[in-house]
Amino acid sequence: MFCYQCEQTAKGQGCTKIGVCGKQPDVAALQDLLTYLLKGLSQVATEGRRVGVKDRQVDVFTCEALFTTLTNVNFDPEDIIRFIRKTVELREALKAKVKAAGGSVDFGDGPAVFQPGSTQAEMVAQGEQVGFDKDPEPDEDIRSLKHTVIFGLRGLAAYADHAQILGREDDAVYAAVHEILADTVRTDLSLNDWVARTLKVGEVNIRAMELLDEANTGTYGHPVPTKVPLGHRKGKAILVSGHDLKDLEELLKQTEGKGIDVYTHGEMLPCHGYPELKKYGHLYGHYGTAWQNQAKEFSQFPGAILMTTNCIQKPQDAYKGNIFTSGVVGWPGVPHISNRDFTPVIQRALELPGFTDEVDKGSVMVGFARNTVLGVADKVIEAVKGGAIRHFFLVAGCDGAKPGRNYYTEFVEKVPQDCVVLTLACGKFRFFDKDLGTIGGLPRLMDVGQCNDAYSAVQIALALAKAFDVDVNQLPLSLVLSWYEQKACAILLSLLHLGIKDIRLGPSLPAFITPNVLKVLVENFDIKPISTPDEDLKAILAA
Repeated sequence: MFCYQCEQTAKGQGCTKIGVCGKQPDVAALQDLLTYLLKGLSQVATEGRRVGVKDRQVDVFTCEALFTTLTNVNFDPEDIIRFIRKTVELREALKAKVKAAGGSVDFGDGPAVFQPGSTQAEMVAQGEQVGFDKDPEPDEDIRSLKHTVIFGLRGLAAYADHAQILGREDDAVYAAVHEILADTVRTDLSLNDWVARTLKVGEVNIRAMELLDEANTGTYGHPVPTKVPLGHRKGKAILVSGHDLKDLEELLKQTEGKGIDVYTHGEMLPCHGYPELKKYGHLYGHYGTAWQNQAKEFSQFPGAILMTTNCIQKPQDAYKGNIFTSGVVGWPGVPHISNRDFTPVIQRALELPGFTDEVDKGSVMVGFARNTVLGVADKVIEAVKGGAIRHFFLVAGCDGAKPGRNYYTEFVEKVPQDCVVLTLACGKFRFFDKDLGTIGGLPRLMDVGQCNDAYSAVQIALALAKAFDVDVNQLPLSLVLSWYEQKACAILLSLLHLGIKDIRLGPSLPAFITPNVLKVLVENFDIKPISTPDEDLKAILAA
């Protein structure tokens, strides 16, 4: 196998025996084969749009299929095989429609005509021949950008899929995903062409994140500042991890009146701020921290566990009988809820002891998304102009187990008292429970939400720039980001598309970025790796 799409890839170069995430070689090969076939489906879909043929099923499926190849999402080879076969089925049906409309269905001998084997072993062998390490592109910098595009599209697809689930779609997003993915088959594009396509992924991802923001806030209301208990109370319990708000809502409906408390884990913490979710009294509190600690935390949880979307790890024996998956998540042998009927989860929660005591571990505040922050923009502007607030830091991104991430904890601890820290995504669990105090009645630490809520942070920055009548890069705002998987890659590309400069990125740089591509990023966007908290704070505040 060869996989280098995440930050924790082996030796910072690529996993070649087994994924650091636990991904087995057969799953890696099947995901590579699925990606290859999706390129072919995208070629057909792009030609279809040229002759007026659109197929929503193909559009939705493409994003869902790309999502399933994201890090820590689906480890079940049978699931991936189903996606592979469905890709070919949809491709051939779409070809017939395109041909009938006068379009060309002559795509040479590439992924648009490729036929997968009939057995898992045959598909695995095929996947091994079309993986990222087998890319025939001779120019390493073009190859680097092509792979960056694919990883960015995977992140974009995740956001588009989340939005679609809640009824928000844009055909322009689907069209761009197909067109850009189809372009990865082409051999006639220059380095500059690929730079443009990389930034195009960022542009389209902004629209996907906007759709998701509209979906979340349109369905559940704008988040409001909310105090969330970190302890537990006596009673039966279900733990919900991942990112999917719809799954949480349905579970809350189905558990109402059953004497079961629902706790959030990981990226589900911000859900407590949504009015239409917090109205459920049995959505009690938050349990645990970030995804990479789930083995220990899930083992100690005395109830059922529901994993929505990423980021699942190999279930331990201590809780394997208590965990369920939903959406695109899959693990061999773990029961999957495919229709949002959470009866098996509820039954298991009732069978388990639940919490037998009450423990107070304090609380944290959530709900500082764009509507809340911009609602007090006048106070923020006054505090900046009056000198009470010297600087804003967005310390955000993915958490992970790799050494070096304590940088973000130390950085936040050392941020001067006259500065504000905005945060989002699971990277915040390095410091989310720290009391940084207030400035002019405003918290110095504001939780904007999930990684899925990155659009909120972008809108806050753009609104403040407009209020101060300056370019966003002239704001007293610095971005200190941690990355792990492909949604973070898509967000970074969006920031680059917006022209935001001087981003500090860590804990290490992507293995798929070549020195020459990194040089372009440094020269054009002043992007830089993190160093030490003291050195970075000194450099930022002295600028």
